[in-house]
Amino acid sequence: MKTLFRNLAAMAFCLTTTVLNVSADNGKPITFEQLPAPAQQFVKTHFANIKVVVATFEKDLLEKSYDVALSDGTKLEFDGKGQWTDVVCPKSGVPSKVLPDGIKTYLNSSFPDVKVKKIERDSREYEVTLENGTEITFNKNFQVKDIDF
Repeated sequence: MKTLFRNLAAMAFCLTTTVLNVSADNGKPITFEQLPAPAQQFVKTHFANIKVVVATFEKDLLEKSYDVALSDGTKLEFDGKGQWTDVVCPKSGVPSKVLPDGIKTYLNSSFPDVKVKKIERDSREYEVTLENGTEITFNKNFQVKDIDF
């Protein structure tokens, strides 16, 4: 009986995983003009002189997202509404204007000459990765929650 139950549980897990994978539309290429207007504006404002190499649209069961790769190695991720969620600038550093003022103030006082290589955000927090490898997590009020050196 235990073997039957384990086999049924394993089959249910495999079936669920297969359904989730089949329903995902990962990385469908789109044109820049097919990005939501806020995403287009973000790219035009902060990366005006850098060529868009590829833009993709992803959809899973719960959410939509957009990815944009630029010719200098920058990678941008946007939610379904076109709001940025990840900005990765491995060569040049994240533009200062992208950083919220509270984060910028903290970094200017604590890490004055260190570039931000990556910033991620969700509804609860921001995570910043500096060029020296330091990762700093801020709450939504821009107070430091954690620092990982």
